[in-house]
Amino acid sequence: MSRIGKKIITLADKVTLTVSADNVVTVKGPKGELKQALDRDIKVEVEGTTVTVNRPTDQIRHRALHGLYRSLVANMVEGVTNGYTKTLELVGVGYRAAVTGQQLDMSLGYSHNIIIDLPVEVKATATMEKGQPPRIFLESIDKQLIGQVAAKIRSLRKPEPYKGKGVRFAGEIVRRKAGKTAGK
Repeated sequence: MSRIGKKIITLADKVTLTVSADNVVTVKGPKGELKQALDRDIKVEVEGTTVTVNRPTDQIRHRALHGLYRSLVANMVEGVTNGYTKTLELVGVGYRAAVTGQQLDMSLGYSHNIIIDLPVEVKATATMEKGQPPRIFLESIDKQLIGQVAAKIRSLRKPEPYKGKGVRFAGEIVRRKAGKTAGK
């Protein structure tokens, strides 16, 4: 059995999980509602405040999907209960970020500002404190979506290995390289 797939998911207060006839799991909680379509072979059983994910056989395909769907359902429960946050830092001279509505406006050293339209499910705030690099805080209930948005923002100017300039996740360690040594 899959170690991850066997784990029981515990529902918090005010969180409800329902499974429809066409195997779509809906999780409702204090922060919102998420839906996920599951494979027809994987079964989700709800008993009170515990949820178990079961597979019919030990085929390779079923074993692979068992842990996957258990993790997806657990992430949905965690998202509607507490939500997810990602923090990005803009390291570089003149790098700035501002949020207006659902648009993120960044100055990353290019000849023009980069404007990104954020999905409705993602809330963003930008802070600029003295002595600290500008920071972008992303919040959402959908773990997959917030990770995808954060990766897209980071891909606009990845941290380079010589000076460490670029957009990085908070706490990310950038491996630095030595520059050229003097010729003579």
